[in-house]
Parts: sequence; C-alpha cells; structure tokens
Amino acid sequence: MSNEIIFIIQTLLGLAVVLAAFRMGKTWLYGLIAVNYVLANIFVTKTITLFGFEATGGNVLYGAIFLSTDLLSEYYGKEAARKGVYIGLAATLFYLVMSQFMLSYTASPNDWGPAEGMKSIFGFAPSIVLASVLAYLISQLHDVWAFHMWKEKFRGKYLWLRNNLSTVVSQLLDSLTFAFLAFSVFPRLFMDPESVLPMSVVWQIVFTTYILKLLVAGIDTPFIYLSRRLQKKDD
Repeated sequence: MSNEIIFIIQTLLGLAVVLAAFRMGKTWLYGLIAVNYVLANIFVTKTITLFGFEATGGNVLYGAIFLSTDLLSEYYGKEAARKGVYIGLAATLFYLVMSQFMLSYTASPNDWGPAEGMKSIFGFAPSIVLASVLAYLISQLHDVWAFHMWKEKFRGKYLWLRNNLSTVVSQLLDSLTFAFLAFSVFPRLFMDPESVLPMSVVWQIVFTTYILKLLVAGIDTPFIYLSRRLQKKDD
C-alpha cells in the first residue's frame, strides 16, 4: 500500500474520531486534543515521502486538532476553544517532562528496549521543542480568533468558508513559525550551528508541510458539516 493511500485513510480515520468525540461532548474533544498533540510530537520524528514531498508523520494529527478547536469554537464558544488549546499544550509539556525523566534512568541489564531508539524518539533538541510549542500556541490561538472573527462578519453563515479561511492562515503561521524557529533562529540562540539549515531548505520545509496541511484542511470540510447532524449538548 502506498504512502499516499495510507495518508488518506489515516486522515479520514483521524477526522472521523474527532466527530465521534464531538458526539460524546466537549470533554471528549478536550481529551482527544491532548492525545493528538502528544502523538503528533512523537510521530513528527518519522520522515516520510508524500506526493513527492518530504514530510513528517504529524500532519494528520495537527489537522485533527484544528478540526477539534473549530468544532469547539462553533458550538461551545471562543473560551471553550481556547481551553482546548491550553489543555493540549499542558498535556504535551507534561509528556515532554516525563519523557526526559525516563531517559535519565539507568537501564537494567535485562532491559530489552533499544536505548538508541528511545533517545531518537524522546531526546528532543531544545530548538525543536520550543519551536513546536510556540508554533502550536500562535497558530491555534489565531485559528480560534479568526474563526470567531469570520463568524461575526458572516453572521454565522458560510461555515465551510469560515472554517477554511481561519485554518488556511493558521496553518501557514504554524509552518512558518516552526520551520524558521526550529532550523534558523533557535539553533543560533542555543549555539548549535550544526542544526542551522540553509534558508532554501527552510523555505522548502515550509512549502511542503503547508501543502499537506492544506490537503488535510480540505478533507475536513465535509466533516465539519457532518457535525451538524451529530450535535449533542453536554449534560
């Protein structure tokens, strides 16, 4: 099975799970945002080829997070959506801290897990961690703000347009912020010249990740309309 087919199936499944969580209430959406952001930070360590582009494994889950916060914005309001953003951030920071404790342990002689594999997954460079967190906060908070700005401007109409207008700009902010901070700004601040990439490569990363995020955003449009049939008020 090709990477592209796997990507489409994973996207459809990830977005369908968001709708299932939405059907069960906003508390489930909060929990799913936390899980998806933690998983996205794990999956981002794998590089794959999609549609001829170099990509990381976290794109689908980032798209699912955007759908989750858009649903929170549409049905529960701006503050509920912001709460979802902060819950995702808190869960990821907790994961990052606990993973560093796990790496600090001296392994038992009977340990069967590959030590280098653990380091490659959990041994994040400071520039990557900070860039990921800041990109998440900037893009998600902008998405919440933009969604409500367009909702007021269109008087609650044109859900597909509001969803895409907010997501398209927010995903661009996410790609720009992460790529430039992780591979240009922060490595210089942390005196890590080996991690500084040429600007041409940074722009390539921005372009390829943004294109894939736009693809996920386009696929999620029918899902946000399906949410109208699945709406259920919390008890």
